[in-house]
Amino acid sequence: MNAGTHNTDLLTRSACSVWHPCTQMKQHESLPLVPIARARGTWLYDFDGRRYLDAISSWWVNLFGHANPRINAALVAQLAELEHVMLAGFTHEPVVQLSERLAGLTGNTLGHCFYGSDGASATEIALKMSYHYWRNSGRSEKTGFISLTNSYHGETLGALSVTDVALFKDVYAPLLRQCAQVPSPDFRLAENGESPRAYAERCAQALERYLESHHAQTAALIVEPLVQGATGMAMYDAEYLRRARALCERFEVHLIADEIMIGFGRSGTFFAHQQADIVPDFLCLSKGITGGYLPLSVVMTTDKVYAAFYDDSVTRGFLHSHSYTGNALACRAALATLDIFRDDDVINVNRTKAAHISRVAAPLARHARVRNFRNTGMIWAFDVDTDDAEFARNFHAAALERELLLRPIGNTVYFMPPYVINDREIDMLVTRTLEILDVLFK
Repeated sequence: MNAGTHNTDLLTRSACSVWHPCTQMKQHESLPLVPIARARGTWLYDFDGRRYLDAISSWWVNLFGHANPRINAALVAQLAELEHVMLAGFTHEPVVQLSERLAGLTGNTLGHCFYGSDGASATEIALKMSYHYWRNSGRSEKTGFISLTNSYHGETLGALSVTDVALFKDVYAPLLRQCAQVPSPDFRLAENGESPRAYAERCAQALERYLESHHAQTAALIVEPLVQGATGMAMYDAEYLRRARALCERFEVHLIADEIMIGFGRSGTFFAHQQADIVPDFLCLSKGITGGYLPLSVVMTTDKVYAAFYDDSVTRGFLHSHSYTGNALACRAALATLDIFRDDDVINVNRTKAAHISRVAAPLARHARVRNFRNTGMIWAFDVDTDDAEFARNFHAAALERELLLRPIGNTVYFMPPYVINDREIDMLVTRTLEILDVLFK
């Protein structure tokens, strides 16, 4: 079977048997799936040898390139020892090492790790743990949750309850808890002449007003620190996090930092909340935790929260689990990822690289169709002035034709490349993105 025949066969079989995520399957009648045969570094390759620069890190998960030799080697070594054992009543070296190293990265302020499989699971765990903490503490009336407008925290029912993206939420509304939203500090929403920091302070005042009236019934506020991803890479000033942390302490409400997307260096610091010099009560991590290799998530929390569950009574324990909790292979991939951060001084290298990418991308900010060009750490985004309801689909298709994997969110185009992207690839990404804009709006 030649490559072209293999491509066609795989596409047909996938379209028939695989129900793809976040997808209207009928659209693939006119925009075919892309069959990937192999990947290396920043590149994906199909069966015909065509390549695609993975400029979005395969849905924000890949940090150090595909087929990374160090992560590969760590997994091969782990396969020879232990692939998995249940974490109820048992433990193993990779999960202990990972928990200790993650805690160390928070200065041991978040010293207890509870594992899941994905970001939405982490959100569910944090919400349940917050509610259960207050119940164990004799405050069972504290059952409510707050999130920001336009927030995204996952698509399971609990996570969807604190999500505020209509496309994902509206159809399932009858199944969801009612949760409150307070204004997002997204600086695109500021008044003319209002600085990002001033707008963040104004949004914090709205949070304060809400808590003044509802704190007795509120368990937690959940936020995506610095960047709200699925709403179109909405970026905001760290002052909001500082104010939110102080308000949560004042009104006895937990602060949940959802760093599922923004953690592991994406913000320019290892954890985004570090830029506000705060510590949340719960920290949710996933996506980049294994370098893009295996499903894993973790919720980290404090001694105070942990102590509220430590008791002779089983019902006061946190009775949440799934079969692959703390999987040894996933934990080993995560440890290899942390090794790369440590050994290669990744955070400082990324800061230099980010400054270079911003310089190279400056022409995008000046394009006639571009609005709100913005950057946080290793994320770049801009909004495109268009009335085309099919813009995201058309841009994605045009990008594939030019060897780029870009997947706009509405009219927002963003770059979130693997950290190993090089200068030649950066030049190509920017040059061809400009070309796409010129072709679509000629």
